[in-house]
Amino acid sequence: MNNHNLDDLSIYPSLDPSNMLRHLHDIPDLCSRAWEQVQHIMLPQDYHQVDKVVMLGMGGSAIGCDLLAGLIVNECRTPIFICREYTPPAFLDDNTLVIASSYSGATEETLSAFNPLIHRSCKKIVMTSGGRLAQLAKEHSIPAFILDYQSPPRAALSLSFLALLGIFCKLGLIDDKSADLAESCSILREYSRQLNENIPEEHNQAKQLARCLYGKMTIIYGAEHLSEVAGRWRLQINENAKAWAFNATFPELNHNATTGYEFPKDISRNTHVVMLRCSNLHPRILLRYDITGHLLDNKSVQYTVLDARGKSRLAQMLSLILVGDYVSYYLALLYGIDPYPIKAVDFLRSELAKT
Repeated sequence: MNNHNLDDLSIYPSLDPSNMLRHLHDIPDLCSRAWEQVQHIMLPQDYHQVDKVVMLGMGGSAIGCDLLAGLIVNECRTPIFICREYTPPAFLDDNTLVIASSYSGATEETLSAFNPLIHRSCKKIVMTSGGRLAQLAKEHSIPAFILDYQSPPRAALSLSFLALLGIFCKLGLIDDKSADLAESCSILREYSRQLNENIPEEHNQAKQLARCLYGKMTIIYGAEHLSEVAGRWRLQINENAKAWAFNATFPELNHNATTGYEFPKDISRNTHVVMLRCSNLHPRILLRYDITGHLLDNKSVQYTVLDARGKSRLAQMLSLILVGDYVSYYLALLYGIDPYPIKAVDFLRSELAKT
């Protein structure tokens, strides 16, 4: 394996020829941009009468749906379902809002689930940068949020997540989140200055953690609204660093995962657990973090506890997402691999296209 010097800025252009780094720099501004853009989306009045929401999506186009559901689960009285299938749920009716999310507009699972709904009476919104999904929205006068940003889907998360949040606010399904968004953007701008490539590893939290994860299998733990953030970390390590990573959620993981620290011992020695935490989690959950740390210590499993920044749940989620994005990027460079392409996914799509 390589193990490059992350403070040597000369390696960045060669290891990152597509400049994935630029998308990390853009994250704070993308959040502001998404929030401003979604204020102008026009939604029919009867959309305010929905009593359930179904979100269709896959991969990087679906993680924003997961994050939204995790953020508002204790506030929104409207049930939310996330469909990662070729077929839509059977319970859709006139009072269901369906949000089809596909960055490319060509995701086959999302199109397959959405096509049968075109002429159904459920309410519909499309989120895409173009492709067939945008065409369907135009042909059938379906409200659309256009993701006007050129990047791989995973790098457009700020747009999709904040757009979804804005839509829920506009429909009155949750309270206005403008103040939380302002806090989040302020924290993201400051935090980004502390994590970017110009800050030496000695003072750079993301570079340090990437170094800890180098050569290890990564397990990410989260709880409550941070559970889906742990999922985002897994996806980013998988796609950017092309590395093994998994995630689990408190308190469920204490009923099963913590019993699995014993074997195989070689894996335990080559695993690093990252526990994403914030101070306003349930007190019993916070206690579980401490006890789980003791269990990991007893089995000589390395771990890092990473605390979120901000008072609002939104700021806490976005601050940890930012760190995870930088960590996965630096981990890719340590492995000497381009973080941009996802060749395994491209191969799968090409094979599916043959049938």
